[in-house]
Amino acid sequence: MGHVRVTVRISNPDKEGLAVEVPDAVVDTGATWTAVPRSVVRDLGLRSTGSLTLTTAQGPQELEQSFARLEIQGKSLVTHILISDTLNVVLIGVTTLEALGLLVDPSRGELRETEIYLL
Repeated sequence: MGHVRVTVRISNPDKEGLAVEVPDAVVDTGATWTAVPRSVVRDLGLRSTGSLTLTTAQGPQELEQSFARLEIQGKSLVTHILISDTLNVVLIGVTTLEALGLLVDPSRGELRETEIYLL
């Protein structure tokens, strides 16, 4: 199976109507958080809410955090994101997928709905 790519609408929850649609976001089941290029964050006027040190494919990095409204396949939520200076694509992590009630169907190479559990 190749990469799963989806269309994601990213918006600033503090500024009504300010949004971008990204037609080729990469779903990465090996990533915990969603990462967004700094250029998208800047275009949306998202503010930094701190930083987090984490492990990436390039080794340990300290990335800024923010939050944004993400919409995938008609499902929407406000979630934490990481701000990347090295990525040129939006990377959708598993916490975003789980919170939206979506999972990767590897046999079809696409997302499908799943249950959301409280406990």
